[in-house]
Amino acid sequence: MESSVLARAAAQRREPETRPERTRVMVVANQKGGVGKTTTTVNLAVALAQLGQRVLVVDLDPQGNASTALNVEHHRGIPSTYDALVDGTPLVEIATESPDVPHLSVVPATIDLAGAEIELVSVVARESRLRKAIAGHPLVGSRDEVGEDRLDFVLVDCPPSLGLLTLNALVGGAEMLIPIQAEYYALEGLGQLLETVEMVRQHLNPDLRVSTILLTMYDARTRLAAGVADEVRGHFGDQVLKTAIPRSVRVSEAPSYGQSVLTYDPASAGALSYLEAAREMLTKGTSA
Repeated sequence: MESSVLARAAAQRREPETRPERTRVMVVANQKGGVGKTTTTVNLAVALAQLGQRVLVVDLDPQGNASTALNVEHHRGIPSTYDALVDGTPLVEIATESPDVPHLSVVPATIDLAGAEIELVSVVARESRLRKAIAGHPLVGSRDEVGEDRLDFVLVDCPPSLGLLTLNALVGGAEMLIPIQAEYYALEGLGQLLETVEMVRQHLNPDLRVSTILLTMYDARTRLAAGVADEVRGHFGDQVLKTAIPRSVRVSEAPSYGQSVLTYDPASAGALSYLEAAREMLTKGTSA
């Protein structure tokens, strides 16, 4: 509780960053498990909110880990992303404000979402359900369309697979953020993900682009991590953020307390790294 109060106070002292001219819809995906995908979604969302951005997290993973980490209820019976995808319930009716972080809302995921893949098979335009839901949110759009109350970021946390839920996210987003673990098999499976992205671009969403690569679980003491970082930067160039997220016990512990690392331990290396990564994303977005 005390750390949450400290985080709020620190956020209020922080100079707000320039807001983008229109809502940036970013999909956080990597079908390889254990790369820090949900951790990245949650901590970047909090960091962006602390930097003066208005953020909506859409939890698209049936496990609901992003909802847990942001301290939002997501037991069965709670309105969730399932209702948006299957029944067409407006996101604005489902979103819950984060109790710990101002300007951050969450569309939670419940276990019902596990059945959505099957239920959507017979639905018309099944891969566009999320795009329609996001576009229908009254605060998604440009400064001219929506005004100062607009959402600056919609971050979609995907499940660790390339099924219909992830496909909905890729069709619904304009930008993709890929967390890559700084370990030996870092680029394994990435080819398949990028092939899927290309297929989506060709057939369903020509606006989709991989805008951001974030190195996670980076151990600066090892030669291996530096080698992986060089390889990833060689492949992706400027898409890779300069900031890497260090391997950190604090980052791992925070979700078990229903918190992000920025509210759990604001002064930790992990918290400061996510804050710096969020600043970089804002800078890149405005200069792009």
